[in-house]
Amino acid sequence: MEVRKNGNEIIISCLGDWTVYRSHLLEKELRKIRIEGERSCVVDFHGVKQFDSAGILLLLELMDLLHKRGNRCTLEGVSEKQRKMMQLLQRGYSKKPLPRRETGLLHRIGKSAVEEYRTLLAFLRFFGELSVSFFRLFLQPKNFRFKETVYHIEHSGLDALFIIGLTSFLVGLVIAYESLVQLSQFGADIYVVDGIGIAITRELGPMITAIVIAGRSASSYAAEIGTMKITEEIAAMRTMGFDPFFFLVIPRILALIIALPLLIFFSDIIGILGGMIASKFQVDISFSFFIQRLQEVLDAKHYILGLVKAPFFAFIIAATGCFHGFRVTGNTESIGIETTASVVHAIFFVIACDALFAVIFTQLGY
Repeated sequence: MEVRKNGNEIIISCLGDWTVYRSHLLEKELRKIRIEGERSCVVDFHGVKQFDSAGILLLLELMDLLHKRGNRCTLEGVSEKQRKMMQLLQRGYSKKPLPRRETGLLHRIGKSAVEEYRTLLAFLRFFGELSVSFFRLFLQPKNFRFKETVYHIEHSGLDALFIIGLTSFLVGLVIAYESLVQLSQFGADIYVVDGIGIAITRELGPMITAIVIAGRSASSYAAEIGTMKITEEIAAMRTMGFDPFFFLVIPRILALIIALPLLIFFSDIIGILGGMIASKFQVDISFSFFIQRLQEVLDAKHYILGLVKAPFFAFIIAATGCFHGFRVTGNTESIGIETTASVVHAIFFVIACDALFAVIFTQLGY
């Protein structure tokens, strides 16, 4: 911009390209303009070669600045195209913030329903791709990633033994103490063995193990795959012709399907051990008598029914974690959001699946 005097008038000539690529330079020129007193100004737009909406907005800002300083301002040299764009932008050109849209209860419910519906469609798409990948792996077993599967068995199974053992031990301890408080009132202390054995092997052992693994492995899977997506490693794999499901999803799912039954078996033993110790200190039931009573009342079917749930729980946890990992978008905040969602959804679906098994086993007479 060039500023010159012509008698009592100040002429501001606009030159060159007024585009978004030059906007930072034009803003500097705007800040340099100083006009003393309330004088008449003419803004000449003849010399502008190229322009876009950013340039027209800067012109509007210049006009607004001159008016605020008390200068009488006129505009010259504006083409028809520039005038139409100016009229279009003037409709929304305002210094006042736009009023916040008020949303009612129905709006929020509808928005949540639409988001959940889209998530469901995305999961069905993911499940379809996963099914196709499993079928292709069945036809081409050489694509099976043995080393990755063993690594995830160690990472998701062996490394989780301590936290699962500690959790199961404390749960067995608490259940025994709470049960003995009630049973001792009726002289039925011995039946604590029945309750602990059946409850832990049939329900609590599988459930506790699955919830711990959901919080541990589902979040890990989502964060790992999400980070790979942000760093474009998954896009690079697709570009090189590798199927990400063979390398990232299937090894994790198979590893958890193998590891979870073993973890549930370990959880059952530690949970019963916790109940045994609590019974010894609370009502002095000896270890040998506890084990003898356990052999009498604990049928193999209760243990088997608990293990039957393991592959389903494992698939739900691993698939949910991987699904949310693939949903990560191009920012780090999305990793936290999807990781949290993976844990919440995995735990919810595990509990829902366990409730479904309970209904089925009851109807079948088990």
